[in-house]
Amino acid sequence: MSAAVTETNTQTNKREFNADVIRKDFPILNQEVNGHALVYLDNAATTQKPQAVIDALVHYYSFDNSNVHRGAHALADRATTAFEGARASIAKALNSPSAKQLIWTRGTTESINLVAQSWGRANLSEGDEVLVSTLEHHSNIVPWQLVAESRGASVKAIPVSEKGEIDLEAFKTMLSDKVKFVSVAHVSNALGTVNPIEQIIQLAHDAGAKVLIDGAQGLAHFDVDVQKLGCDFYAFSGHKVFGPTGIGGLWGKESILNAMPPWQGGGEMIERVSFAGTSFNTLPYKFEAGTPDIAGAIGLAAAFDYLEQFDRQSMLKHEQELLDYCVEKSAVIEGLKRVGQADCCASVFSFVVDGTHPADIGTLLDQQGVAVRTGHHCVQPLMQEFALPGTVRASFSIYNTKADVDALFIALEKVLQFLR
Repeated sequence: MSAAVTETNTQTNKREFNADVIRKDFPILNQEVNGHALVYLDNAATTQKPQAVIDALVHYYSFDNSNVHRGAHALADRATTAFEGARASIAKALNSPSAKQLIWTRGTTESINLVAQSWGRANLSEGDEVLVSTLEHHSNIVPWQLVAESRGASVKAIPVSEKGEIDLEAFKTMLSDKVKFVSVAHVSNALGTVNPIEQIIQLAHDAGAKVLIDGAQGLAHFDVDVQKLGCDFYAFSGHKVFGPTGIGGLWGKESILNAMPPWQGGGEMIERVSFAGTSFNTLPYKFEAGTPDIAGAIGLAAAFDYLEQFDRQSMLKHEQELLDYCVEKSAVIEGLKRVGQADCCASVFSFVVDGTHPADIGTLLDQQGVAVRTGHHCVQPLMQEFALPGTVRASFSIYNTKADVDALFIALEKVLQFLR
């Protein structure tokens, strides 16, 4: 790994990757919490923001703040150009055939709800089935339960193994002509399991089902090519990929999006309104009712631009090295059990310790400046499957280092001495 982030790799035209220098791009990391240097290991919940993203937000509100699309003045023109430029930039990063296939939403949760309420209400009927995996976040379970109940359909869970991997053989047996939709995560937020989504998509399509991929945890780690994947929908959140909160997107195949009815009504999503009836706007606007998060979209594009500077394989290699180091360090902790040991795993280390409660561990780690997540991680069915009340989850990103892992285990040793 190179020691200088300021140098450029002449072969790839990318900045050399070095986490010790990259972390300087993230001002929030340069602080103390409870008298200790902050060790931020809660990246699966939300990633921190580089100065470039913060600057993009400040610039918009300082110089370009206006509503988009219809203003007849310079600020509106600049805001619209930046807003639609952000859409085009991110659509290109996803290898979308067209920018109009990218719908702005508040994030993955709203994206899934949009598909469930629009596509689901229009296409699900009595006796139909929607398949989700036992790994799923609540936001990829509850929206389908709501629409299924209203349509007489059912939601069924694809089982997972003890290692936390989707049981593909069980999935194959569940596929039938009753299955109309399959919705699975790219990466498990609770365990870090990287699901074989290309295989899942192909199997589902062969059975005649549409597929949504919950990419909330995927984009922060991997390049995503929606055309290569072949999915019908890909949902994501900006705040998990170094962008602002409250902004995200839904990518969809154009033919499917065109056939779907609007979900929310209001300004922007209409073509013509009268009391005799209303006609609706074209893509992407028919799904974007009301004033959008203009600054958020611009900030999210800045986050994508920031990531584009680096070779993603170097970033992924660094995160994997952190996970491997974490697993190695954990081996000497008496009573510690890693939860989820998938063969293909992103940089998430979820664990429990005999005789302790995850919440107690998290609270005492925080007193030493170490930020982790505890609880059920919005995957209660998975925790029930593993007979656990929750776990402690340390999740790593590009600005974390082995020194952060060392700090975690030094603090954990002190915590366990106190609790035991």
